[in-house]
Amino acid sequence: MTSVGRLPLLLEAVLSIGSDLGLRATLQQIVDTATTLTGARYGALGVLEPDQDRTEALYTTGMTEAERERVGHLLPERHAGLLPEGGGRGEPPAPAFLTAPIQVHTQLFGHLCLAEKSPGPFSETDRALLHVLASQAGIAIGNARLYESARQRERWIEGAAAVTTALLTGTDAADALMTVAESARALAGALAGVILQPTEAGGMEIVTASTLDDPAGIVGTTIAPGSPVLVQLLGGEPVFIDDSATDPRMTTDVRSRFGPSMMLPLQSGGRLIGTLALPRRRGAPSYTAVDRLLATQFASQAALALVMADAQADRERLAVYEDRDRIARDLHDLVVQRLFATEMMLESTRRRAAAEEDASELLGRAVDELDSTIQEVRTAIFALQQPPAEAPSTFRGRVLRETGGAAALLGFPPSVHFTGAVDALVGEETGRELLAALRGALAAAHRRPGVSAIDVAVDATVRLPDGRSAVRLVVADDGDDEEAGGGSTTVTWEAPL
Repeated sequence: MTSVGRLPLLLEAVLSIGSDLGLRATLQQIVDTATTLTGARYGALGVLEPDQDRTEALYTTGMTEAERERVGHLLPERHAGLLPEGGGRGEPPAPAFLTAPIQVHTQLFGHLCLAEKSPGPFSETDRALLHVLASQAGIAIGNARLYESARQRERWIEGAAAVTTALLTGTDAADALMTVAESARALAGALAGVILQPTEAGGMEIVTASTLDDPAGIVGTTIAPGSPVLVQLLGGEPVFIDDSATDPRMTTDVRSRFGPSMMLPLQSGGRLIGTLALPRRRGAPSYTAVDRLLATQFASQAALALVMADAQADRERLAVYEDRDRIARDLHDLVVQRLFATEMMLESTRRRAAAEEDASELLGRAVDELDSTIQEVRTAIFALQQPPAEAPSTFRGRVLRETGGAAALLGFPPSVHFTGAVDALVGEETGRELLAALRGALAAAHRRPGVSAIDVAVDATVRLPDGRSAVRLVVADDGDDEEAGGGSTTVTWEAPL
């Protein structure tokens, strides 16, 4: 076909290239169009890695997989001008071929290569057509890059917004860190998303890891204090690594698993929460400048969201504390006082009706029931005064929890003393009985006027008269026991171990 006859095809090709804004589709379309327009049997477009004379990706037409691999090895030499049209460096004479550089603005993006025109060799018209296509391809690739960059930014922005929403809807600290790690890994196309946090020794430890592969051995890995990478991270500077396995700055045992990596400080308002690390597989493409910028912005947004989520959780806990305090005050100021006043009236009535045996017995039972009710309500008040956390697992901790709760109601903390290995010796059932006795004694002490000090002693070294080991609880206060004729009160309780 003459050059004039191919002009309509050239115009159609120029218009069609770039009609699809996806970069991969555009690159494949360039190769297909060039081979069709010039009558070549084979076509290849080699994309160079940024700032390197090495093929990053290869798009071909008319080639088998084996031929693709061979061309992939030869393209860098052809780009460097080491393989002339007749072949070279021990290779058999290659068929005549055409090459044209593809430039995006002033940057060399790659080379378009064509081979084995049928019939006959390539003409100057073919060369001219190829250069026109290469020029148009540069424009189309530039547009596709802008589109890909816009889509990439959109994904990162949407991802940051989703993370912020997830964190502020309520989640614990571990789940919050995993949410950040998983989202960043997916957005960056990384092998793993890793969160590191500072240690007391001055290093950093991996506390969360989201990975497609086996995460074994990753969580718990530490960066030793003084590491060059650590100095940058603690200073709030991001660290970008081309190959984790060979970079001398990387000192952890897991570095051999990874290739290119980004380590981004999670920092907000001058507060360093930790570090977000996004390593890729060995041999994977390095992160581009756009990748690094978007990931850094994501890390800043995620750090702010983590701080806000933590502050929100603190506010919610404070609201729970305040509500529990209000309920406890209401129970004490209203319910307990009314029950206590009713008990006093019944006690007075019982004394006046002492001559009537039946009435006295009934009133006595009513007084006992009220006294028991008051103790139960006081116990509930003690519990409400405690933070909404898990109950202590040790007996010693449960005793301290009871006395700590009583302190909020008494206005002063009881003194507590332990003798012997109480946690090891006091069993579950004995512990429950002892704690019930302790609650009753504390509630009774609160009812007595003039109580300003309470001493609680738990002794697990006691010997009963029959020789058995026992635990003894003693609760003493300095209040005025009117029923016992005045003076302080001591309650003692013993149980065999």
